[in-house]
Amino acid sequence: MKRIGRYTLELETKPRILASAALGGKKESEGPLRQDFDQTFSDTMMGTSSWEQAEAIMQKEALGLAIAKAGITAEDVDLVFAGDLLNQCISSTFGLRDFNIPFLGQYGACSTMAQTLLMSSLMVESGAARIAAAVTSSHFCSAERQFRLPLEYGGQRTPTAQWTATASGSAIVTNRGEIQIEHVMPGKIVDLGIKDAANMGAAMAPAAANSYADYFKDTGTSPQDYDAIFTGDLGKVGSSLLEKLLLEEGINIAGKHKDCGLMIYDLEGQDVHAGASGCGCSASVLCGHILKNMRDKSGKYKNILFAATGALMSPTSTQQGESIPGIAHIVHLRTCQDLT
Repeated sequence: MKRIGRYTLELETKPRILASAALGGKKESEGPLRQDFDQTFSDTMMGTSSWEQAEAIMQKEALGLAIAKAGITAEDVDLVFAGDLLNQCISSTFGLRDFNIPFLGQYGACSTMAQTLLMSSLMVESGAARIAAAVTSSHFCSAERQFRLPLEYGGQRTPTAQWTATASGSAIVTNRGEIQIEHVMPGKIVDLGIKDAANMGAAMAPAAANSYADYFKDTGTSPQDYDAIFTGDLGKVGSSLLEKLLLEEGINIAGKHKDCGLMIYDLEGQDVHAGASGCGCSASVLCGHILKNMRDKSGKYKNILFAATGALMSPTSTQQGESIPGIAHIVHLRTCQDLT
């Protein structure tokens, strides 16, 4: 690989996404992207005794399904990168422990899908892994219990609040497949002092703006060079802020920008206020809707940027009155057929 500009890495062997899988819960199966999920669950507990166990089941199913779609076995996978929102990433460790695959846990909050995909591609690019897997998930009930208020409390949600997606996504990265990973860029921690845990979009938008500004400068490209520019889960508030922040840098993403947090639900019809959030939001939209369209020869996406966005907070930091740092990692994906 080689460094382009200050922060971006160009992958010379062009690792590829061989297969992917997207899973969702009941609410997700009722949204606009219902047809793009490989599997959905109507039972919030998924046959277990807790929401946390249910989230672990989602990761297990997502990785297993992606492996099956790739036509390989768990024994063929050299490394798995996985993470989630819960303390010590328990959805990942408990969900994936039976696969017997070397495991590197990741924490990027809601940016985890981009982070695990970035790490998988670097391992394949360097030759440290022949096949790597990227997995993440989130669950509305487990996230509410950890970060906000217990559901039994019945607290009123503010207009800026987002609905944590009950969803999971997994991608298999190797040297075969229709979709190439051309560039990756790890994001920087950006903190403008937002402290409202019910306004994740405002906390994460500055990091997304910073990452995209750095990427366009490094690569000498503009938003017009891509079919679409995705963010993870900024929602209604954060997406508006992102466009304004980039305009101040002379970068106009209007007409190109799409936010996974605004795509997965019908905001008004499903009463999700400012949109969706959670690791599983961008993971399932990427591994389902986006990659499905990239593989389809008549699909609308052939050359895209994917920047999952994360709020690097914890229950402890919130209780101690700390601000909410944000981060956004970028992955550049292009279909092989589109290359000349």
